[in-house]
Amino acid sequence: MGRIIAFLYGLVSYLIFLGSFLYAIAFIGDFWAPKTINSGETGSLITAIIIDAILLSLFAIQHSGMARPAFKRWWTKIIPKPVERSTYVLFASLILILMFWQWRPLNMVIWDIQAQAARATIWSFYGVGWFIVLSGTHMISHAHLFGLKQVYEHLTGEKPSGPKFMKPGYYKFVRHPLMLGFFIAFWATPAMTLGHLLFSFATTGYILIALRFEEHDLIKQFGEKYRKYREEVPMFIPRFW
Repeated sequence: MGRIIAFLYGLVSYLIFLGSFLYAIAFIGDFWAPKTINSGETGSLITAIIIDAILLSLFAIQHSGMARPAFKRWWTKIIPKPVERSTYVLFASLILILMFWQWRPLNMVIWDIQAQAARATIWSFYGVGWFIVLSGTHMISHAHLFGLKQVYEHLTGEKPSGPKFMKPGYYKFVRHPLMLGFFIAFWATPAMTLGHLLFSFATTGYILIALRFEEHDLIKQFGEKYRKYREEVPMFIPRFW
């Protein structure tokens, strides 16, 4: 029964993630959603900036803090190890949902491109960014990244499969294709507002800082393999030779 509950918990956590991920596409793109990055209650400029900064900080603290090996060692003394990743995914998704709900728009226009051809091109880049993110997760085991594989192995009694060093698909040409996809998606907009700019700057800065910690952990985990990989493959700008 405990294995079944763990599996259902992982499945529900994944479905909540999937909903928040799809909503994020509409939220950041400012379309097809009741609440987007440029809609909702405004209030004063200073109040909006403070609230948005707090929301972004909450996500950054959770997303990076719970990913650290030291935190995982402590955390898995409290919760079962098979649901550790699912819990991480659930917390990240709930904070994203909180951000969508409480985000305060800052609608001062930074740029607004009117030419239809240019707008279509920019929206194409926006779609490509999200495609890179989603397809990139499948190249490195989507199920493992979001906790499904761990709870399934626990359910069936299979030996847990640990992380393996591999360079599939995009990873042959760029070390962090998921983050590259996020960069494209966050910045590719024909109409940039102050709120969207704040979001893009903050998330870009967070990613750049967080990846330094992540690569440090990867070197400790995979040793010389990852050191060599880091020397051969660029961080963000793909190199195809």
